[in-house]
Amino acid sequence: MIRPVPLIVLAQLFGTSLWFSANGVGDALMNDWGLSPLEIGTLTASVQAGFILGTLLFAVSGLADRFAASRVFLVSTITGATANLALAWLSQDLATAALYRFLTGFALAGIYPVGMKLIVSWAPERRGEALAWLVGMLTLGTATPHLLQGLSLGIAWPWVITFASGLALLGGGLIAWLGDGPHLGRSPRLQWGGAFRAFRHRGFRAAALGYFGHMWELYAFWVLVPLFIAGLYPQATATMLSLLAFAVIGVGAIGCVAAGRVARHLGSARVAVIALATSGGFCLFYPWLADLSAGLALIALLLWGVAVIADSAQFSALASRHAPPDGVASALAIMNSIGFGLSALAIPLTTSLWQDLGAHVSWLLLPGATLGVVAMRPLLGARSAVSSEAS
Repeated sequence: MIRPVPLIVLAQLFGTSLWFSANGVGDALMNDWGLSPLEIGTLTASVQAGFILGTLLFAVSGLADRFAASRVFLVSTITGATANLALAWLSQDLATAALYRFLTGFALAGIYPVGMKLIVSWAPERRGEALAWLVGMLTLGTATPHLLQGLSLGIAWPWVITFASGLALLGGGLIAWLGDGPHLGRSPRLQWGGAFRAFRHRGFRAAALGYFGHMWELYAFWVLVPLFIAGLYPQATATMLSLLAFAVIGVGAIGCVAAGRVARHLGSARVAVIALATSGGFCLFYPWLADLSAGLALIALLLWGVAVIADSAQFSALASRHAPPDGVASALAIMNSIGFGLSALAIPLTTSLWQDLGAHVSWLLLPGATLGVVAMRPLLGARSAVSSEAS
């Protein structure tokens, strides 16, 4: 018997492996091409820019709601895998590599939000828990480059990239075989600008604004994790720093899954607010903990790693619940586009001030958590707080 949710989660993990494949071979690229860490950062920024533009186009055009989600996912994985292969075997310098990474990011816009729509189309009654597994896999994908660097497997970097492309193609094939779920809403035509209809709904606005606050903190925190750890253990080896960074980021997958389970009883809104408030508390108190004890601060980072991502899937579950049924993918895409745009602002702001502020840079992340909690108030009423899986 086919179990759609695990299959979609697995396919999503395979598809989003394209996202971080270049990060895992950053050291090899620096050696082969003579790049600096800043130039490697350009490749990451190129993927993010492609994803932001891609999700914006998907949202504004209504493309992801006009055509079968499984077909959009398949075409996107083929496109992303091809661009990733071009990075491995055709690019010779930073400019062409950045172009291929941009195209990969653009293709990911048809994988990540569309994957969320597919989850909802198969399991609308437990969307919070199902989406939690999906985001948990994305979190592991984010942490994996640190694991690869820590293990120093010694595989030639073009083959690492090729392996990620093969996984993406396999993920696309799995979704094409599964098809769309029975609860899939679909628009009869392209609806240019239709994604913005979702913001007319109070519930969607609250979930989206909460998500925006979450995104201001999330990716900036993930980028800062190696710097936080290096600040705690200045004598640690590069291998140890990479493995600790993997632990702090990767433990978030447990937070995602646990939050999904708890949401079945407390509701997605309450779980999201609790996680966001907890994460905001770490933003506030981490500098004092870092001054007090390196061991205590490391424990705080691990707990922060759990809380910082635990709310993500619940925001998506709430947004999909309150979005127009025939525009779920477009609504999620515009939410992703704006959220990742905010993260693209938070990352350079915090990293550029690291030298001056040190651990106190965490205070710059606090406004996101604070404003996100405030924005979620409309969803915390007696009726709205019930589990989103009951919708």
